[in-house]
Amino acid sequence: MQSRASGVDVARAADVAYAALREMILTGGAAAGSRLGEAELAGTLGLSRTPVREALARLGADGLVEVLPHKGARVVRWSAADLEEIFELRGVLEPYAAGRAARRGLPDGALAELEAFCDGMEEAAAAGGFQRVAELNDRFHAAVIAASGNRRLPPLLTSVVHAPLVLGTFHRYDAASLARSMAHHREITAALRARDPAWAGAVMRSHIRAAAGHLIDHVRTSEDSA
Repeated sequence: MQSRASGVDVARAADVAYAALREMILTGGAAAGSRLGEAELAGTLGLSRTPVREALARLGADGLVEVLPHKGARVVRWSAADLEEIFELRGVLEPYAAGRAARRGLPDGALAELEAFCDGMEEAAAAGGFQRVAELNDRFHAAVIAASGNRRLPPLLTSVVHAPLVLGTFHRYDAASLARSMAHHREITAALRARDPAWAGAVMRSHIRAAAGHLIDHVRTSEDSA
């Protein structure tokens, strides 16, 4: 009985470590490429190294952490080539998810949640809160993917949808590009409400392509100047 209880405690501690480290990475508290030492993290979180190790393995499966043999873990750093692959995949799967969600139809509560995300993104953008815009954008896309009803899509996309959040895409947008991104979210929501799969898929495809252009150009410029 003691061993079973201990196993539950370790699992709970791993969940705590996972949530804390994921938040740290997604809010910029741990920059791309930075080392994530088990001992240091365990001390910071007030946990043993075992749950921290499990959390890092889960974050590796999410695509947020690289666990390198004999070198430990570090926050993933994406090259321009990596991002081209990521957005190529998103450009296929997310329009499919949006179209499928529109075909199935969303309940009023789910549509209201998407509209609330749109409201929040627009308010945060107006106030210059671009990290908040990125967080809500992440939740918007996750909600559309979940609404597709395809249980295999969320795990397939988990490792590729966080790049704009981690890399802080939105603070690099000019006013016109930011307005276009906000308008895309509104139009995707309208297409879902209208249950129009072709419309939903087309707008999502345009939205992904626009985001890809901003992020890949920025990273390529950084690589060229390095």
